[in-house]
Amino acid sequence: MDRPGDVVELLKGQHERIRELFDEVLAHTGEERRHCFRLLVHLLAVHETAEEEIVHPYAERHLEGGEPLVADRLKEEEEAKRTLKHLEGLDPDAAEFVEEFCALRAAVLTHAETEERQEFARLEQAGDAETLRLLGKAVRAAEALAPTRPHPGTESAVKNAVLGPPAAVADRTRDAVRSVFRAARPDGKV
Repeated sequence: MDRPGDVVELLKGQHERIRELFDEVLAHTGEERRHCFRLLVHLLAVHETAEEEIVHPYAERHLEGGEPLVADRLKEEEEAKRTLKHLEGLDPDAAEFVEEFCALRAAVLTHAETEERQEFARLEQAGDAETLRLLGKAVRAAEALAPTRPHPGTESAVKNAVLGPPAAVADRTRDAVRSVFRAARPDGKV
């Protein structure tokens, strides 16, 4: 079904890209793996922040049984952030990285499938086309300002509103500095 701007279609599309990036990380080694992992971390960070700021609060308020549904997703998201933060400190070619990354992959893919089946399907049923379009616009706006790194403990709209902007500035500054250094170094390492 073609619903341009629809929040559910937007998030499902991001879930598909997340699946692809998980596969790309495992398909590569060295700097290529590191690069794919950075892309994955960035997408997961902005995606989850937008869900926590926009989608989950809407679901809590407007879906029957929304609060426990969202509470379960938030627990999964916090665990994923903790694991991502730990993985960032590991050598991507190390056995420990690969083992933990594969466990994270399984958890995140299960999380995404559950979200699509339980939360997103119910959003589609409960929301009219205009509401879903407006939620899509709000998600895009939240993603434009979201941190680009995992920040465990910020799994609520309030915490993201308070802690998110300074974290986003710090993350995006760090990304820009790393990009400059990578471009300046022949081996691409920072």
